[in-house]
Amino acid sequence: QVQLVESGGGSVQAGNSLRLSCAISGRTFSMYHYAWFRQPPGKEREFVSGISKNGGVTKYADSVKGRFTISRDNAKATVYLQMDSLKPEDTAIYYCAATSTVALVTAPYNYNYWGQGTQVTVSS
Repeated sequence: QVQLVESGGGSVQAGNSLRLSCAISGRTFSMYHYAWFRQPPGKEREFVSGISKNGGVTKYADSVKGRFTISRDNAKATVYLQMDSLKPEDTAIYYCAATSTVALVTAPYNYNYWGQGTQVTVSS
């Protein structure tokens, strides 16, 4: 069983930065790929960024490429999402998720475990 707890959300003005953290419980941290998804108000959940088991592969949605950076610290069993140059359209609930698929994937239905989410609000 894997438990994920997000933190670091908040309200900021456009152009500012936030760093989200996802603390993962259990001794199986290295067995999973991890990803961040977000769900804007009234919209479906969408892939933001993902990182492979060994950290060697990362993926980003086109809308965040060049502004967001995903990383993982295996010693701390934590996944991070550094979000720079935030825009109002980044406003959403951000979720951390884990998958045991062979390759890093982007579809939400592939992810077995989810955190409770953290709210990010960006004002113009």
